[in-house]
Amino acid sequence: FQGSVSGYTSGTGLEPARIGIDKFPFASDGNATTVGDLTHSTRQSAGQSSAENGYTAGGFVYNTIHKFSFTSDGNATDIGDLTQARFGSSGQSSAASGYASGGATPSNSNVIDKFPFASDGNATDVGDLTIARARVGGQSSDVSGYISGGQSPAKSDVIDKFPIATDANATDVGDLIIELTNQPTGQSSSENGYMSGGEGPPAVGGVVNIIQKFPFASDGNASDIGDLTLSNQNASGQSSTVSGYTSGGRDASEVQNNIIQKFPFASDANATDVGDLTETAAEVSGNQV
Repeated sequence: FQGSVSGYTSGTGLEPARIGIDKFPFASDGNATTVGDLTHSTRQSAGQSSAENGYTAGGFVYNTIHKFSFTSDGNATDIGDLTQARFGSSGQSSAASGYASGGATPSNSNVIDKFPFASDGNATDVGDLTIARARVGGQSSDVSGYISGGQSPAKSDVIDKFPIATDANATDVGDLIIELTNQPTGQSSSENGYMSGGEGPPAVGGVVNIIQKFPFASDGNASDIGDLTLSNQNASGQSSTVSGYTSGGRDASEVQNNIIQKFPFASDANATDVGDLTETAAEVSGNQV
């Protein structure tokens, strides 16, 4: 669920529609390059990562599971379908499987879909969230998948957890510090889950720049540990072994950006601007290798 080489950002159905797959380095700060295309434009899809391939699942208004290679730059292929065409899902990854959790069909969904990495194929419904919701953030530990925030239809602060060793429903294990929707961006270290940005309630000014952290070792609430360089929503998230990344997104005025931001896992701190995507993009999905 973490990478050591590169982060990836792909797709958006916003105008102008974008099918490009961007890649940026983890070893040094720098701009992204376009290395391939999805099979079609999509928005608010969920990203998953195996050791060899990146996946982009669902999105408005598709159930497509795209796959592209990490070992060689190139276009994605359509390798299967989710159980429902839905958008605003969150992505989680185990060593063996990818997950797409929640989303809207357009009605809010509580479905946890799972598809295999070892062979191309369709997803199966393996459990339910505690509440149906969309526009959520996702995190992964080595034993569990997490779904954070979202819209149900009110903004949610719920952190759900489901096991990856067995197919089962999620449980509510904590709360974010505020209710968040509009694709707050998820990142994962080996010890903690992170949520960055998103749209909060009017009392906090709407779109926020907050970076939140919650522990994997014990169930509990999130804490505020830093700020993004700008208030941001609808971005993609990536995780290296040492840092979390937020790429693209848009502000409360719907203005898209191409900024790649990075914050450290070793200490609580603000994010810094470390590069640019090849173009502005929002409602995008993220991967890492």
